[in-house]
Amino acid sequence: MSILESIDSPADLKRVPVDQLPLLAEEIREQIISVTSAVGGHLSSNLGVVEITLALHYLLDTPKDKIVWDTSNQAYAHKLLTGRREHFHTLRQYGGLSGFCKREESIYDTFNAGHAGTGVSAAIGMAAARDLAEQHHKVVCVVGDGAMTSGMTLEAMQHVGGLQKDLLVILNDNQMSISRNVGSLSAYLNRTFTGEFVTHIREEAKHLLKAIPRVGDQLTRLAHRAEELAKGLVLPGVLFEELGFRYVGPIDGHNFEHLLPTLENVLKLKRPALLHVITKKGKGYEPAVKDAVWFHACSPFIRETGQPAKPSTKPSYTAVAIKTLCRLAREDRRIVAITAAMCEGTGLTAFQKEFPDRFHDVGIAEQHALTFAAGLATQGAR
Repeated sequence: MSILESIDSPADLKRVPVDQLPLLAEEIREQIISVTSAVGGHLSSNLGVVEITLALHYLLDTPKDKIVWDTSNQAYAHKLLTGRREHFHTLRQYGGLSGFCKREESIYDTFNAGHAGTGVSAAIGMAAARDLAEQHHKVVCVVGDGAMTSGMTLEAMQHVGGLQKDLLVILNDNQMSISRNVGSLSAYLNRTFTGEFVTHIREEAKHLLKAIPRVGDQLTRLAHRAEELAKGLVLPGVLFEELGFRYVGPIDGHNFEHLLPTLENVLKLKRPALLHVITKKGKGYEPAVKDAVWFHACSPFIRETGQPAKPSTKPSYTAVAIKTLCRLAREDRRIVAITAAMCEGTGLTAFQKEFPDRFHDVGIAEQHALTFAAGLATQGAR
C-alpha cells in the first residue's frame, strides 16, 4: 500500500513521519498526472503546490482552521488529502468532483472560487467573523503571483493591514516574477527572523526603547527603519510590510526542511503575515515544465509524450474569431485588443505578434481593462 492510499483525512496525514513527506509528494503528483492525462484539467499549477498543500494540512487543524484557495484551480492535492481520493478519477466529469473548491462538496472547501483575486477578501471576511464569534482558529489564503496584479487583492491586503487581523497570506510565486532570492542564506534568515526567540526580542526591544524618556519614540522609529534596511538588503517585501503585513520569504516551496519550520513559526504570529514561497509550475512532469501554458488547463493527453490525446483537425471558434480580428486590424489601425492575463486562453497571441503596439495585457484587472477600453473608445479607438 502506498502512503497516499492510507490517507483519508488530514488526521491520517499527521501520522506520516516528516521524512516520508517527499515520497508522499511524489505519489500525489503521480495521481494528479494520471487522472489529468485521462480527463484533462489544470495540471501545471497543481503540480507546483503539492508541498505547500501537504505542509498546510500537516500543521493546521483543518477543517477547524480555514484554508482559502484563491482561484482554487490548484486544489487537486487538497482534494486528495481531504477524503476525496477514491473519487478523484471523476474530476471534472458530470456528477463527479469539481475542478475547483466547492463548499457543497466538502467541509474542507471553505469558499467557492474560480476567478483569481477573490481569495484574500474572502479570507479577511472569515477572520473578521472568527473574531466576532470570539474564536481562535487560523485563516490562511493561498494566492498566486498572477493574482497579485488584481486590484481586488491589493485592496483586500490594504484592508487587512489596517485591521491587523490574525491572517496568513501565502504568496505562491510560480513564475519567479517577484523575486529570485532563494537559497540557503534566505532560508536561514527566514527561519531566524520568524523564530519565537527573535520575535520575543523584537517586541521587548520595542517596549524598552519606547520607555526611554523624550527620545523613546524616535529611537523606536530609527530601529524600525534600520531593520527595514537590513531586510531590504537581503529580502524583498518592503511593499507588504508597508501594507501592514509581516513579510517572510522568499523560501523554496518544494523543500520541506525550509517550508515546515518557517510555516510553523509564521502560524504562531497573531497578526497579518505574508509568506512568499517560490514554486515551479509543472514540477515532476517535464512536458508541463516546458509548456506550463498549455498544461495550465489542458485537454486529455498522452502521458508518455505530453501530446494531446485527440489533436483537433478543425479550427476552433476562437481561432476563427482571432483570424478575423487580425484581418480587420490590418484594414483599420484603430482596432485595439485588450486581455486580462488571458492572452493564450483568448487566442490573442497571434494578434499580439502582428500588432504589438495595439495589444494590451493589463493583468488580472478587469475593472481597469473595461475603463481603459472606454478611455480608448472616447478617442476613436475600437
